[in-house]
Amino acid sequence: MSQTNTRKYSPLGKQIMKRLVDKNMTAKQLADALGTTPQYLNKILHGERSGEKYMEALRGLLDIVA
Repeated sequence: MSQTNTRKYSPLGKQIMKRLVDKNMTAKQLADALGTTPQYLNKILHGERSGEKYMEALRGLLDIVA
């Protein structure tokens, strides 16, 4: 049997993804605007990294409470 490794978004990750859709923005565009890599942003979205140093920029770019 094949086992699918599905990762779930953290609550913050869900909020970020919703705002990306609302703003018609890609995760790559967000990563570039934050000055990080898409891979690191993905870890933030899945709760594997706090992304604390990017929170102020995230709030400003996406109008979220993080």
